[in-house]
Amino acid sequence: MTALTYFALGVLAMLLLMLVRNRFTGFMAQKPTDYTQSEPRMDLREHLNGQIKCEGVIYGPLGRVASRFSGDFAAKWDGNRGVMHEHFEYDSGNTQDREWRLELGNDGAIRAEADDLVGTGTGQQSGATTCLSYRIRLPDEAGGHVLSVTDWMYLAPNGVVVNRSQFRKFGIKVAELVATMRKVDQA
Repeated sequence: MTALTYFALGVLAMLLLMLVRNRFTGFMAQKPTDYTQSEPRMDLREHLNGQIKCEGVIYGPLGRVASRFSGDFAAKWDGNRGVMHEHFEYDSGNTQDREWRLELGNDGAIRAEADDLVGTGTGQQSGATTCLSYRIRLPDEAGGHVLSVTDWMYLAPNGVVVNRSQFRKFGIKVAELVATMRKVDQA
């Protein structure tokens, strides 16, 4: 074999090891069943209901803070159907509005729709967590790319929801978001 063949096999082996590592460890390896017994129990109808304040940061692909933001949400539930209006203000001065339309199944399954989603998001409430996966189209000023998103929301003992999201393009992480969400009366 030539040196180029050995190099190509080495690169292929490293990529395979990275894929295996990502599949079985870290953020993407989490499953709702990992949190079945965690307390307190998260119920979106309770913990993401009413007036909510959000603060967070977005990290770029190299792990540096790319943006900071705050948001004001208004969520209302009618049984297992909810609508959450989000208004974000970014450190750049830009603003963004989104309306989530959510539906909860009796088994904790979640269906989510929003105007900037490609298709329908799906997820699961389990113990003190909620996981939601969806594809989102970024605004034109952000390139208009379609990214795959995995949101994990963790309920803290004081009722604050901590959200960690990863954004991927072709399976490669291009951004990460960390934010807190708390009811305004908890401020």
